[in-house]
Amino acid sequence: MDHKDLDVWKKGMDVVEKIYSISESFPKAERFGLTSQIRRAAVSIPSNIADGTARKSDKELLQFISIALGSLAEIETQYLIGIRLGYVKRDKTLVSLLNDEKRLLLGCRNYIKNKI
Repeated sequence: MDHKDLDVWKKGMDVVEKIYSISESFPKAERFGLTSQIRRAAVSIPSNIADGTARKSDKELLQFISIALGSLAEIETQYLIGIRLGYVKRDKTLVSLLNDEKRLLLGCRNYIKNKI
């Protein structure tokens, strides 16, 4: 299985693009703070999916899917912090992307759990 064929990986890549776009509006003073943090969390999602699919076992893949879910939770939190601090406005497209990715990751996790 090639990670680039997986919808969960493709959606993760969409999340990365959107996060990079949205975080452009963060203040320059946040370059090494919130901007860096939210971008690293976004990149972590498709990266962990790719890493997990390259592993030899479903158990390892499950671990990497769990890490990607954790990164998604980080993004949700950091995005809400950005809203609270007035760095960004609510973005329906991002919220929809995050919800879709969460659904796909949870589906993946449940599928793998049932396999092992």
